[in-house]
Amino acid sequence: MKPSLLPWHRLSLLLLSLILPLSLRGADVLEQRNIGMELARDLASEAVLACRKAGYQVAAVVVDRDANLRAVLRDDLAPRFTVEIARRKANMAIMGGIDTGELVRRRADIRQELNHIDGLIMMEGGLPVVVGGYRVGAIVISGAPGGDKDAACARAALEALAERIEFAE
Repeated sequence: MKPSLLPWHRLSLLLLSLILPLSLRGADVLEQRNIGMELARDLASEAVLACRKAGYQVAAVVVDRDANLRAVLRDDLAPRFTVEIARRKANMAIMGGIDTGELVRRRADIRQELNHIDGLIMMEGGLPVVVGGYRVGAIVISGAPGGDKDAACARAALEALAERIEFAE
């Protein structure tokens, strides 16, 4: 290296060291996309109606991106325990970030351990709600005779509101 360039390199490194900490520092206030109450309510309703048409009495739970409850709907004859099961599936859907059925298939090796964690249950029936490429929540069903049927009702709700979800802001 030429001796005459050495001071410029030092100056560049000094400037870089001053700039980097600013860009690596987290924001003081975060803007996050999250599912609204109206969409959550309508998804839960569509899912329960889809299952009812198929002859199943279920509970639907919709949570936001942090697994906070946004909507809970239990059909008239669905056992009360379906709400708790759906809630625990919802926590897993948010933690896993994907379809809970897919999570069960991919991570069967840790299913038993996860099922022992308070508030989690690794079962089919939960789907992420994605708006504009952002996961804003999850819809989860419990009560149909099999997780695949729970997932089908959740999928039917997402399909019924697909246009609304696609153009949501």
